[in-house]
Amino acid sequence: MNISFEKNGNVSAAITINIEKPDYEERVAKAIKALSHKVNMPGFRPGKVPVGLVKKMYGTSVKAEEINKMLGESLYEYIRENKVNILGEPLPVENDTPIDMEKDESMSFGFEVALSPEFEATLSAEDNIDYYDITVADEDVDAKVNELASRHGHTESVEEFSGRDLLRGDLTECVEGGISSLAVSIMPEYLANDEQKALFQGVKKGDVITFNPAAAYEGREAELASLLGIKKEEVAEHKGDFTYQITEISHFVPAELNQEFFDKIYGEGNVKSEEELRAKVRSELEAMQVADSDYKFLVDLRKYLEDKVGTLTFANDILRRVMKANYPDKSDEDIEKGFDQSLVELKWHLIKEKLVAANNIKVEDKDLKAMALQATKFQFAQYGITNVPDEYLENYAAEMLKKKEQVDSLVNRCIETKIVEAAKNVVTLNHKSVSREDFMKLFENNDAEQEA
Repeated sequence: MNISFEKNGNVSAAITINIEKPDYEERVAKAIKALSHKVNMPGFRPGKVPVGLVKKMYGTSVKAEEINKMLGESLYEYIRENKVNILGEPLPVENDTPIDMEKDESMSFGFEVALSPEFEATLSAEDNIDYYDITVADEDVDAKVNELASRHGHTESVEEFSGRDLLRGDLTECVEGGISSLAVSIMPEYLANDEQKALFQGVKKGDVITFNPAAAYEGREAELASLLGIKKEEVAEHKGDFTYQITEISHFVPAELNQEFFDKIYGEGNVKSEEELRAKVRSELEAMQVADSDYKFLVDLRKYLEDKVGTLTFANDILRRVMKANYPDKSDEDIEKGFDQSLVELKWHLIKEKLVAANNIKVEDKDLKAMALQATKFQFAQYGITNVPDEYLENYAAEMLKKKEQVDSLVNRCIETKIVEAAKNVVTLNHKSVSREDFMKLFENNDAEQEA
């Protein structure tokens, strides 16, 4: 077997594999012999079919299969041993003269490959990149404490309506034979019409008011259908006034900032006063800000390195064909629409590979598990749940690690996290203190620049 490699410019090459009969003869013979022990053929006991007969009937297909296996093994072994940095998969070249697998003993197979462009992506103290330190204001702490208190609050029955109370009562249409519903819940705070909303102010348990649901909800069919207990198609038939006799008023009361509340949020005895609670919340917010600051730094680092590396040349025609082979269901038009963005992402992927190699970055099982636990904690925190037992977090993380797509995402997050840490220790950081509001505006500015 002979393998040759010839570059066609800087970013593409041809690999040719020439195979002679001695290269595959023994391998094909072994495969035919193995098949003779498995094949079923009338007139012969299982496993006793003569090898010659098997060769006569299946020899060509076995030969093709074994040569195909040899090609794949030899091709990728050559690429690996010679450190050929290819993009995508090798693409077979159609022979001008088709190969006759039955008669030909010497065969030649050609492959086209797209090569990764050669470039440098290095970082040093001479590289200056902005790093935004997000300040945690007292108002931010207050807002988070209020949010936690609201999440763990409760309702209590009151006699008179105020603010965001929830009403429950009996609804009756003001026409003869009209519809009615019992124990209908209404939260006046969310009524769309201010005049109708005002009718509920100061009402007491037992009061009867007259209002117009269609006007109150400004004709929103889904909400009206739910309120009246009818189908959306029937809403238009009930646009008049209704009486509403109030039977219950529920007032929401935020949780009291006491030891029971502290234990519920952070575990027994970990927080013992409102002062400690606010300190804990501030610490958590600051930790979250670091994660957000690091994300912004990664975005800026990417742009900085993309600009520093400059334009990269790719074997576009070959890459288009690779994409077509990988996504056979996509049309040429669909592939072309996303092609330029694919090259942008490919460039960043190659830059990350350079950074990973330069900083000896590796992702181990413990890194994946830690990232899965972090992602799990974040998901719970979104719902205000911060005191989740470790065993539950472990179980959720373990389930996450069973799904390939999620594992791939976690691997990428681990790599980018390690790249950020490595870069922060190398480049010169221009620290800038910003409020949360101003920090979010930075992303709005980035979006505007990309659209422009």
